Amino acid sequence: MVKENKKSLKKISSRRKFFKVAAATGAAATAAVAMPNLALGSGHVTLKMQAAWPSGANIFFEMAGDYAKMVSDMSGGTLKIDLQPVGAVVKTSEIGDAVSTGVLDMGHWVTAYWYGKNAAASLFGTGPSYGMSSQEVMGWMEYGGGRALYEETLAKVGYDYVGYFHMPMPAQPFGWFKKNVTKVSDVKGMKYRTVGLATNVLTAMGMVVRQLPGGEIQPAMKTGLIEAAEFNNPTSDSQFGMQDVSKHYHLGSFHQSQEMFEIPINKKKLNSLSPAHQAILKNAAYAANSDNYFKALVRYSADLSKLMNEHKVNVYQTSDEILAEQLKGWDKVIGDFNKKDPFFKKIVDSQKTYAKRVMKYLLMNQPNYRLAYENEFGSLAKVKI
Repeated sequence: MVKENKKSLKKISSRRKFFKVAAATGAAATAAVAMPNLALGSGHVTLKMQAAWPSGANIFFEMAGDYAKMVSDMSGGTLKIDLQPVGAVVKTSEIGDAVSTGVLDMGHWVTAYWYGKNAAASLFGTGPSYGMSSQEVMGWMEYGGGRALYEETLAKVGYDYVGYFHMPMPAQPFGWFKKNVTKVSDVKGMKYRTVGLATNVLTAMGMVVRQLPGGEIQPAMKTGLIEAAEFNNPTSDSQFGMQDVSKHYHLGSFHQSQEMFEIPINKKKLNSLSPAHQAILKNAAYAANSDNYFKALVRYSADLSKLMNEHKVNVYQTSDEILAEQLKGWDKVIGDFNKKDPFFKKIVDSQKTYAKRVMKYLLMNQPNYRLAYENEFGSLAKVKI
């Protein structure tokens, strides 16, 4: 009886060991399926990105860095971006070609910077408004058919990359002038800096437009090469030192009433990454989209206050007369391009279809926020910030 009991105990112990091993193996397999190692099959990867912005005190370069940090954080450090400033590898105008050929893995710029290759590029950021802000243009990109048209535009210019977008920029200021301009006659013949389709629009208004890189704007205005200029926002403009060459700043304009960053990524490099890393690059752009916008509102408003209070800059809202003339300029420019370029018209028609429906809802649904603001703080023109 004792021997038989010992044999039975050995069998039970053996079975218990078998089930423990099996259970452990099964649990490990289940965990591998449920929570795959993000680095599995990809190792640690570093991608080289060049921005169109200088390093140091530059909020756009800072925002590119925010995106890079999000990618690293989301991947647990297995995917990193080596962010380089403007000119580190190629000129700004060469970023698209450099990413396409693999000289760079990634870039950080705006589509208006490849407007020279195809005017339709400007429609993906600095096109006509139709009542849309940058938020709605990005909505059209992702849910209104814009992305397919964007990819078709890339193919037409020979860019071999995948592009992600982030940071729906507030409407850009009309810019910096030597005096307060309120009439169309005040700006006719004026030498002015802008980029993209806005060059055509303001030329149609009678302005003499020159396209200059951001870093050349302030020196050009100081030497008289240009008489007026815009770049993007109170923070960037003050970082360029525009307050030292002008004391008249006009906000809110239709020449560039919306824009956003484009992140081009070499298609071959992107496809070589693990699915997890590919998803992180895409979804980090969505995360940066919100974060950068929130940051912009705080920083832009704070720097506008500094311009007004510390640098004694006179700040105005662009007059309705000039805004109306800008819209006429857009009508002419878009009409001319539509006649000569069916593909351009295809994009415009898609935007109009989206804007007609979406903006009717938004404009009818949004209350008059200015009324609420002035109820609390008083006349907008007189409020000190």
